[in-house]
Amino acid sequence: PGYKKAELDDRLADAGIDQVFVFCVNDGAVMAAWKKDQGLTSESMIEFLADTQSELTEKLGITITHPGPGSVLGAQTKRCKRSALFVDDGVIKVFNVSERPDDPAGDDDPSASCVEAMLAAIKAL
Repeated sequence: PGYKKAELDDRLADAGIDQVFVFCVNDGAVMAAWKKDQGLTSESMIEFLADTQSELTEKLGITITHPGPGSVLGAQTKRCKRSALFVDDGVIKVFNVSERPDDPAGDDDPSASCVEAMLAAIKAL
């Protein structure tokens, strides 16, 4: 929701952001439904992508390895840590991960990957 609001009030554009990609380890149908549920249209700068085989998640080193989520969701299914990246011309300039030892998925405190933290980090570059 924060990224949608930041798109609507032009904070993303003002920060020089022209595209936001939301991805997680899931299938394309789920990601399309999630985008629709968030009230985002095809004209939005926010796009939802599926990392069906966890390839991007693994390359970025953000696979959840803590046993907690696996015990609930199934250990056979890889999951992605809650994170946000700012990429400029193919170079990762900001990489924030919301996790703590007792909160490996960042559900209790997602602030590091929320739009306010990202905009502040981008501004500080």
